[in-house]
Amino acid sequence: MKVTFLGTGTSRGIPVIGCGCRVCRSSNPKNQRLRSSLLLESQVAVVIDTSVDFRLQMLRHDVRRLDAVIFTHSHADHVLGLDDVFPLSVRSGRAIPAYASPETLDQLKTTFRYLFSENRYPGIAEVDLRAIDGPFAIGDLRFEPIEVFHGEMPVLGFRIGDLAYVTDVNRIPDSSMQKLEGLKYLILDALRYRPHVSHFSLEQAAATALRLQPEKTYLIHMSHDVDHEEGNKLLPPSVSLSYDGLVLEL
Repeated sequence: MKVTFLGTGTSRGIPVIGCGCRVCRSSNPKNQRLRSSLLLESQVAVVIDTSVDFRLQMLRHDVRRLDAVIFTHSHADHVLGLDDVFPLSVRSGRAIPAYASPETLDQLKTTFRYLFSENRYPGIAEVDLRAIDGPFAIGDLRFEPIEVFHGEMPVLGFRIGDLAYVTDVNRIPDSSMQKLEGLKYLILDALRYRPHVSHFSLEQAAATALRLQPEKTYLIHMSHDVDHEEGNKLLPPSVSLSYDGLVLEL
């Protein structure tokens, strides 16, 4: 399985509109972060979260096939690219399956009412909504949903074999921690240096990674508070900041 980090930034992206901070002005491409999203490629191609930057991400990585999308939760930076699955749906000749919790599906039906109404407009994306109620498979990939909390909001992380993806989180229940043991790669939320009400800080994410002890942890969803090189110097050897375009092979 090939894993591509399509975006590694928080909801505003980096650079932030109108901001002149040193990270937003940085010439280091690893400080330039689109909104967080992941591409998994095996016998099938699956995207986790259709970010606001979905169109650009698909073009940047020359993605010409998409077998399904999966959603962690319904916040804007994770879902608003859904309409741009249209060309990929046309290429495949079928609706694109979209997997999410029942709560997230309800929000998608509200946000994208025109996609799911009985009287649909012609020439719009074809999306097949599918509720997640336990482990599920897409082609040769098996996904185990893992409930975590983003403030008071339940969010789904996912384990795919030796890889787990857990973004937008500030609390992981013990029952979910057990499902994250024995990983090769953990991809974990880390917004900034200081604590936040609904995201792990770098310190909290690193502590969680050291408790779980995967072979390697990559932090994701960073804000413009975090400089790539400086942030990495604060982390233990087994934990690193991810960056847009990073590729893992499993």
